[in-house]
Amino acid sequence: MEHALELGLIGSAWHGSSLGLHEGIVKTKEIGFDTYDVFEDPLTTSDDERREIKETCEELGLPIRSAVCIALGLVDFVPAVRRFTLDRCKAYIDQQRYFGGRNVLLVVGEYYCDLQVFSKEQIFGLVADNLRELAEYAEAQGIELVIELEPFEHAVAGSVHEVARLIGEVDHPAVKANADVSHLHLSGASFDDVAVLSGMIGHVHVSDCDGKVHGDMPPGRGVTPIKDYLQAILDTGYTGTVSVELERIPEPERMVELVEESYRETARILAELGARKPAAASLTPWPVPST
Repeated sequence: MEHALELGLIGSAWHGSSLGLHEGIVKTKEIGFDTYDVFEDPLTTSDDERREIKETCEELGLPIRSAVCIALGLVDFVPAVRRFTLDRCKAYIDQQRYFGGRNVLLVVGEYYCDLQVFSKEQIFGLVADNLRELAEYAEAQGIELVIELEPFEHAVAGSVHEVARLIGEVDHPAVKANADVSHLHLSGASFDDVAVLSGMIGHVHVSDCDGKVHGDMPPGRGVTPIKDYLQAILDTGYTGTVSVELERIPEPERMVELVEESYRETARILAELGARKPAAASLTPWPVPST
């Protein structure tokens, strides 16, 4: 098997569900996932909760790979807001080091004020400078930063080309890209466009969408050509983790079934690509809602 990828789950799937922190991690392992991504904010997570996450994952043999950090303040020109955001990002890095994680994923923000107050280049340059400071801190902790492509009109990292440009501007080995499969589709990226990120991809998210609106749907529920994008990602030489992302589900009481379905479908696609052994477990599919 030339490229054997790990299949992970972002812990945000369990937020709002009936499962608590410990139960969610246990269920993640029970379903069959290889790895776990942390969604807990270090500024609102207690030391006891942190210890519970670390010890539970270690006991289950479920390594932590990534942590999701929404860091919109990286675009802010107010020094106090920028400093708070940088300090918070550093707290994520510290927390990942404690967990033995691999990277911190950053959502770096959007252009604002219709570019009438600050130019696009000023905002872009500010983000690059902030990422450079964070990269120096992360590298010293043995942690990478991965920049998520956000398929929104004003996103600073809104396409594969903009993500590649940002990484090039920061010019630091600790900074890489997160290739989110449904975001690639929503941003209009072709399969060939994915090659722009060759050598830059540090983490991958997988979910589905309707082709128009960001949705974090279970893989197979929408129109995203997931298999083709994952093949394009494999063609870049990527060998890391693919993490299922499920959030803001209208029926959180169905989340266990939803995660099971997502695991099975993603594992099937990876197996068809020769990137994962077929899963042994047979899980009951989540019922398709009537339309």
